[in-house]
Amino acid sequence: MSFVLGVVIGVLVGVGLIVGFVKSENYRSKCRSELATTIAAFARMTVEDSRKIFTPEQYPPWVVFSNQQKLNWLNSHLEKIWPFVDEAASELVKSSVEPILEQYRPMILASLKFSKFTLGTVAPQFTGISILEGGSEGITMELEMNWDGNPSIILDIMTYVGVGLPVQVKNIGFTGIFRLIFRPLVDEFPCFGAVCYSLRKKKKLDFTLKVVGGDMTAIPGISDAIEGTIRDAIEDSITWPVRKIIPILPGDYSDLELKPTGVLEVKLVQAKELTNKDIIGKSDPFAELYVRPVRDRMKKSKTINNELNPIWNEHFEFVVEDPLTQHLVIKIYDDEGLQAAELIGCAHVRLNELEPGKVKDVWLKLVKDLEIQRDQKNRGQVHLELLYCPYGTTNGFSNPFADNVQLTSLEKVLKSGVEAAQNGGEINRRKDVIVRGVLSVTVISAEDLAPTDLMGKADPYVVVTMKKNETKNKTRVVPESLNPVWNQTFDFVVEDGLHDMLILEVWDHDTFGKDYMGRCILTLTRVLMEGEYKETFELDGAKSGKLNLHLKWAPQPLYRDS
Repeated sequence: MSFVLGVVIGVLVGVGLIVGFVKSENYRSKCRSELATTIAAFARMTVEDSRKIFTPEQYPPWVVFSNQQKLNWLNSHLEKIWPFVDEAASELVKSSVEPILEQYRPMILASLKFSKFTLGTVAPQFTGISILEGGSEGITMELEMNWDGNPSIILDIMTYVGVGLPVQVKNIGFTGIFRLIFRPLVDEFPCFGAVCYSLRKKKKLDFTLKVVGGDMTAIPGISDAIEGTIRDAIEDSITWPVRKIIPILPGDYSDLELKPTGVLEVKLVQAKELTNKDIIGKSDPFAELYVRPVRDRMKKSKTINNELNPIWNEHFEFVVEDPLTQHLVIKIYDDEGLQAAELIGCAHVRLNELEPGKVKDVWLKLVKDLEIQRDQKNRGQVHLELLYCPYGTTNGFSNPFADNVQLTSLEKVLKSGVEAAQNGGEINRRKDVIVRGVLSVTVISAEDLAPTDLMGKADPYVVVTMKKNETKNKTRVVPESLNPVWNQTFDFVVEDGLHDMLILEVWDHDTFGKDYMGRCILTLTRVLMEGEYKETFELDGAKSGKLNLHLKWAPQPLYRDS
């Protein structure tokens, strides 16, 4: 439905309706006609600029209108012209939306088309307005809209078994923020070359589906399938950063089109202290990640059964179109088998918080709803490694997740064999570099360990393990100390640096057993990129305690002809 409103806004983007709300500094219109001069001044001057140019007799009253006055003016005019907007926009919307619905048509349906489409008699109401100055190149306006409409929308649905269903879309309730971009600014009336419009933020979208003269439950699952189709079409067709471009003046506006700007590499490392959703046993968590919530661009991790502290160590890649406004969303679910998965918690990271070319290691607190900021319940945390790589970057940093280094030795050999078979045995001889080397781990010391003995002490030691091949080493035992110093170094030959993990577990040595004191789980991404670093890590699964480590990577590239 927001696509509908977006097209409506596009129709409404006439000069007389829009320019009364736009202003920008340091611009003087060269238009000669009185109307063009007034519009240009309104669109590109501040109040102070206008007072310098206009005499009291010439001073236009709209310059000092408050935002509320501007909204009242816009809403009153929209109500007057709404019947004409409905007539003009309905056919345009129908022809624009049908191909998108067909693109996302569920497999169980043979066709999905409109048989009737009108916007109804209730006009939307604009409830907020803001101007985002764009300098000399363009001006950006955001309008918040609320629409509880009474449109007449009927979908003709045909199933593969020959059953036809007329489905009415009714009880539409929508609240969202639309973004309008006027660019480029020109001296020719109406002072901008084109308008882009997009749904910047969808706050609410409610609607119901009803079969005309029938029951929606006649075909199981059809209601959810159609609703999912509508929501997917909205996300992929008009939700920011996707935008629709309306040329106003002749010209080439290809620079306004949506283009990928880079790649976001995400390593889903682990989660801890997840809420248990099962009555018997523990949750079976999996993760869903996305930058844009479109089905073919969402990623899903494997499920870890019966575990509240799962370790995934999975790598995902996302295309980024606007790093200034987009963000990565991660949702952790409990797999319920044939039933719908139950949400454990969710989190997000703004991409503008990432430094290009630098890995960011983050623990994110899970919340029930990203829109609710006062969620105090502990739902667990999720551990991510993030790397944003802009296209065309020339600052010298390398992406360790790139195709030429992310495969393991075995994977590269297998891939080489497949390519050789496909090429009839003729292989272009080239060099492949495998991420292989020696990892030196120095366990320096620990601080503030939790006591395990009756005397308030412990006899700690550390077990160091490489996860893939389960190679283990352990430090000596330091008796009766909660702040032990080891300064012991262990070397591990690593075959797959990007996909291996380092696990360090602290234990208390007893004559008749051992007590667990906490652990650290580390990926090798940072040491691969930096070569060497020292860091203090909090112990997970412990009341207190920190581990001081020194990691060093000595690459041993394995070259082979392929």
